[in-house]
Amino acid sequence: MTHDRYQYAASLSDSWNEQTLLNIVKMRYVDPPSFVDVGNIVASYSLQQGLAVGGSMVHGGTIGNSATLSASGVLTTSPTITYNPLIGNKFIRNLATPIPPEQIFLSIQSGLPADVILFASLAWINGLKNQEATLDGITPADPRFHRMRALAKAIQQSGAQRIVVRRESDEELATFMTLPTEHASPQILAEIAEFRQLLGLDPDATEYRIVNGTTASNGREIAVVSRSILGLMRTMAAQVEVPAEDLVQTRAFPGFEQERDVPGIVRLIRIHSGKSLPADVLVNVRYRNTWFWLDDSDLESKQAFALIMMLFTMIDTGTPQNQPVLTIPAH
Repeated sequence: MTHDRYQYAASLSDSWNEQTLLNIVKMRYVDPPSFVDVGNIVASYSLQQGLAVGGSMVHGGTIGNSATLSASGVLTTSPTITYNPLIGNKFIRNLATPIPPEQIFLSIQSGLPADVILFASLAWINGLKNQEATLDGITPADPRFHRMRALAKAIQQSGAQRIVVRRESDEELATFMTLPTEHASPQILAEIAEFRQLLGLDPDATEYRIVNGTTASNGREIAVVSRSILGLMRTMAAQVEVPAEDLVQTRAFPGFEQERDVPGIVRLIRIHSGKSLPADVLVNVRYRNTWFWLDDSDLESKQAFALIMMLFTMIDTGTPQNQPVLTIPAH
């Protein structure tokens, strides 16, 4: 069990990573993504054993008696795997629905880097617009957005930020960001003040409610518009390095050009492409006769890719309908 569980877990992880990377690449080519989940894995075993005994005896000769003994055994496993296409309105709705803000900010509270989470997950925060990928190319972010997320990371690392979820009088759960200033260093106090100023927050308050929207109704709210899983995948798709001829022939929408950054645009992930595959890769797929991969030594890209894998686990895809009936023969 110990050996098989590890092997199956590793295979499932590699398969899901490759499927996700493939769908990100496909979206750069405006090819609809598709997902298949593993429903069941049933491993059946069979053991074949054999024992053979032989010997010879010679009378009247000089050759002595002899005997042989041999044993054999073969253990085979035949896994039965079922695959479930992830389709239907509920699954598509979950992929296209914005990620709940409380999940985004609770992931920051759990220790994930605030600058990466905000950059990947948010489209707007209190009127500051993040960069956006469309079929026309990439629109740069408001420079204040990048400064805000850099400050959020510094405040997070100082421990002067807390995310609280509690039930309000209307019985709804509400998410709050608190910025206590007690025992904070002068540098952190200055960063908190600048963070409040960029977001238009009340400097006298220490707690701010997180709500949905592009702009806040008052200085004690942080209004956010979050991205969906598909929106995040499209953002990553724009940063896939594609062959130059595919861009010239408009097979892929404009984005990052291979090995060259775009002025005013900040990379979230770097997905390489080429006709041959290097040795040191984290995950790779082949699409349209081209290899696409993540470099195993690119920590920032690996972190962004791990983030989208984590967000996949946050969405509720529900129980697949019309699952296949699995019949397991008894031995």
